[in-house]
Amino acid sequence: MTSVTTKDGVQIFYKDWGPKTAQPIVFHHGWPLSADDWDAQMLCFAGKGWRVIAHDRRGHGRSSQVSDGHDMDHYAADVAAIAERLDLRDAIHVGHSTGGGEATRYAARHGRGRVAKLVLIGAVPPLMLKTAGNPGGLPIEVFDGLRKELAANRAQFYLDLASGPFYGYNRSGIIPSQAVIWNWWRQGMMGGAKAHYDGIKAFSETDFSEDLKAITVPTLVLHGDDDQIVPVADSAPLSARLLKNSTLKIYEKLPHGMCTTHADIINAELLSFIAG
Repeated sequence: MTSVTTKDGVQIFYKDWGPKTAQPIVFHHGWPLSADDWDAQMLCFAGKGWRVIAHDRRGHGRSSQVSDGHDMDHYAADVAAIAERLDLRDAIHVGHSTGGGEATRYAARHGRGRVAKLVLIGAVPPLMLKTAGNPGGLPIEVFDGLRKELAANRAQFYLDLASGPFYGYNRSGIIPSQAVIWNWWRQGMMGGAKAHYDGIKAFSETDFSEDLKAITVPTLVLHGDDDQIVPVADSAPLSARLLKNSTLKIYEKLPHGMCTTHADIINAELLSFIAG
């Protein structure tokens, strides 16, 4: 199994496909999934000649199910360990949901001289939690509810999430894909409950405002206006305003999991931005 061992002894699994001399695209997955969530993008861009890399976040997928370090600083440092091991430079980093937060913090804290472009898709920045300074955020009770459901019956919680709001399968006229639902569930259940429980705090309470302000590379911000997981009004437009060099695109009626449900649209947008 291909992995890198971090400074605190955590094994981080990663995939590395395509020519090692090609420009790298690094994919950062969402909570509570794994690198497998990027299959449609990895196959597409590897087939077009890019080098594509995706890892399982600590505690997720095939990486070590450790008890500690489930916060954005550790997530970003783990990515830095992979980038150093593979000597990734001039890389395009693509983050979805929680992975968008991870990619943002990595680019701001570790990406100097290594990151060429950044893509945030349905991403959690700037801040999901409602606070005095972020009145449009979600109240803490929402995230407490997620923790309660995870602790009570993680398997059922994940099945319900994938069957409903994540892919918009709870919307009238949408035909759910049972295979997509079970693949989401499979990825979630591969990871550790402790990592996923702690990860809720990481994706909901981390303020990425200063990270976004520090990023100077071209950044594409994509979001669906029917995202039921990361509401668009308090995320994508705010991130785009904080970034120095951003392009914002909001898709009508697309769900949080649009990289899977509408891979053709997302892949075309990524190709245009990456190759442009």
